[in-house]
Amino acid sequence: MTQAFLRYAALLALGLTQAGACQAAAEPAGEHPSLKRAFSLPPPAELHYAIKARQKGFSISGDATIRWQVADGKYSVLAETRASFLGKIVENRSEGVVDAFGIAPLKFNEKRLRQDPYTITFDRAARSIGFSAAKLAYPILGGEQDRSSVSWQLAAIARAAPEKFTPGSEWKFFVAGRRDAEAWTFRVGKQETLHTRLGDIACVHVVRLPPPDSADQQLDIWFAPSFDWYPLRLRFADSDGDFVEQTLDQVARK
Repeated sequence: MTQAFLRYAALLALGLTQAGACQAAAEPAGEHPSLKRAFSLPPPAELHYAIKARQKGFSISGDATIRWQVADGKYSVLAETRASFLGKIVENRSEGVVDAFGIAPLKFNEKRLRQDPYTITFDRAARSIGFSAAKLAYPILGGEQDRSSVSWQLAAIARAAPEKFTPGSEWKFFVAGRRDAEAWTFRVGKQETLHTRLGDIACVHVVRLPPPDSADQQLDIWFAPSFDWYPLRLRFADSDGDFVEQTLDQVARK
């Protein structure tokens, strides 16, 4: 049970799903979206989430904290995930600058319990993405994200043009993971009201669409327009019924 939860908890706190091994040093141009869009970054805040999960028949609980900061043309996202029986099991940080595309990571670090840490480097002088855990490199064309920053970039785009964030619309990003990077597609669904400790809150439901024949989990995000488009809930689900879900229960705006 511990190993199963560690594997899934590493995806929490806005760090998204695992990618498969890459077979080439660069994505085909058609799979590396580099679109410049209007954006409006959410204001700084510390967000606290309650976690519930079912893994291999076991029910598991925990919590996560996200510290989102943006000022003076720079940003950072610090995420910590804790399990009720283990304490802190995952810590990751994304930090960088804000450019014409929006969030522009410079470095992403992650440390999981009982695993070696790893780093993703966005070398903007060399226009290249590199990995401490793999000998791959991808070009920087503009708009690339890591797995913590991508949710905030999506929120920023929605804040800037909510009239375009309509059911059925799709939003593409190029996202770097532990060992490689790939194109991600998010599809906007209908508005839903979630019942939470913060009250009944209207949210926009967004789903990450895994590539065809992919073993990746489904990722659902519920953004709350009345809460500056912060992610109110995230859910990672496997086809066998296992899931991890985190729901916002405290917000401290900075």
